[in-house]
Amino acid sequence: MGGADLTAPSGREPEYRWTPAHPGEPPPLVLLLGATGYIGGRLLPRLRNAGYRVRVLTRRPERLRGLAPPDVEVVGGDAADPAAVRRATEGARFVYHLVHSMTDRRDFQRLDRLIARNVARAAAAAGVARIVYLGGLSPRTGPLSAHLASRREVGEILQRSGVPVLVLQAGVVIGSGSASFEMIRHLTEVLPVMTAPRWVRNRIQPIAIRDVLHYLLAALRAEDANGAYDIGGPDVLRYDQMMNGYARVAGLPPRRVLALPVLTPRLASHWVGLVTPVPRNLARPLVESLQHDCVMHDHRIDGLIAPPPGGLVRYGDAVRLALGRIEVDRVETSWVDATVARAPSDPLPGDPEWAGRAVYTDERVLATTASPEALWRVIAGIGGENGWYSTPLLWAARGWGDRAFGGVGLKRGRRSRSQVRVGDSVDFWRVEACEPGRLLRLKAEMRLPGLAWLDFACEAGEPTRYRQRAVFFPHGLAGRLYWLAVLPFHGFVFSGMARRIVAIAETEDSATGPGRPPSRGGTGPKKIP
Repeated sequence: MGGADLTAPSGREPEYRWTPAHPGEPPPLVLLLGATGYIGGRLLPRLRNAGYRVRVLTRRPERLRGLAPPDVEVVGGDAADPAAVRRATEGARFVYHLVHSMTDRRDFQRLDRLIARNVARAAAAAGVARIVYLGGLSPRTGPLSAHLASRREVGEILQRSGVPVLVLQAGVVIGSGSASFEMIRHLTEVLPVMTAPRWVRNRIQPIAIRDVLHYLLAALRAEDANGAYDIGGPDVLRYDQMMNGYARVAGLPPRRVLALPVLTPRLASHWVGLVTPVPRNLARPLVESLQHDCVMHDHRIDGLIAPPPGGLVRYGDAVRLALGRIEVDRVETSWVDATVARAPSDPLPGDPEWAGRAVYTDERVLATTASPEALWRVIAGIGGENGWYSTPLLWAARGWGDRAFGGVGLKRGRRSRSQVRVGDSVDFWRVEACEPGRLLRLKAEMRLPGLAWLDFACEAGEPTRYRQRAVFFPHGLAGRLYWLAVLPFHGFVFSGMARRIVAIAETEDSATGPGRPPSRGGTGPKKIP
């Protein structure tokens, strides 16, 4: 399986390049809201490639350090804060609104409404020329799910701002790393026969991620762009047909889907959360949106924005491209990094700040004959498909326990098998710090009565040293009892992890030849006192 996928800033971008009306005219400034999300993260480099100046507003500026080009202006702040949105909008000519509350929080509609009003008022005050909003396909009449209703309401709020607004309404997005695609992928691969609600018979018009990006980029150059427009791919399918379409591309036998009238969206989202990596709080809005026929009502968009050269991507081709991207480990953005568990955002305090605080640590230091490069490659690949290098049954049990209590669990995985960057999720951890070749720091996002971090460090020298440290700040008595309960397992979980990481690095060096004499001494790791 292979083929190139438009998930890197190259290829089509020249078609959308901004051209000055007169010599010396500076590029227009674009404010991108939702730059750390699945689609916003892909749009950001393409806007830069197209010649625009880009500013982003994000609650997590550290997520963009080392990822966004140096000339991208990063403004720290929350879109729910009117003052932060006003600051970010000043001087912007265009605004992309790609912020959605895809959670099961009871107040998500209020939050979406608040953010939309902030953006509408700030854009009007700043004299923005156009807002581009990505909403969802939905029926024109009849009741809607809470999330589809909220998306429609956001578009209506923006359109009442007095600023020209282009609302692009898309259905299921198919691309490497999208939550909808991962749902289809895992349901199809895990279950040869499955029961599902009646919505599996509803009609859906999926669209490839590259075509979504085409419309978003072209939106800035479209003349007289104002109003709501449906966008979708060339195929209209039922959900069970999408699953079997995936099976054909992936080389799997046909799947049988039995529609049941009694399976509610709530129960279905629990089922999806159990079988797939997509957690219940994200699966539920996706499942609820499938209760309706989500198809284009018209093709007016063709009169505003021409389809991309070569036409829109067929569903089977979109699946093939997504799988090819996963196979070569080049997933640019993923839903796993766009969703953050409810965990405090404070970074790991420095050692002097521990004074007077309850803190528990587990530290391991090993000397190894492996090269620093080989050791770092193993460290950078931890988690996901590669696992945690020790006691997989215990790690699996911890993941299931976390999922049972509403956490993200181990199934969330990671964006890339071999690459890691600040902000990436690694199962139920989040990358808080990454210094390639030297340090990887993970912060726990599992359900815990406290705060936890896990450090992996590589120290060059004669010999190379591997350092591993777990740090836990307990919350009250429950946190202290939790640490005591898991303490008996740390001896073989953490020690086994350290030994295995070092052993794999040494084996890799032996197989590939690190460019150093193999007789540096020893055949395994040595503990440093």
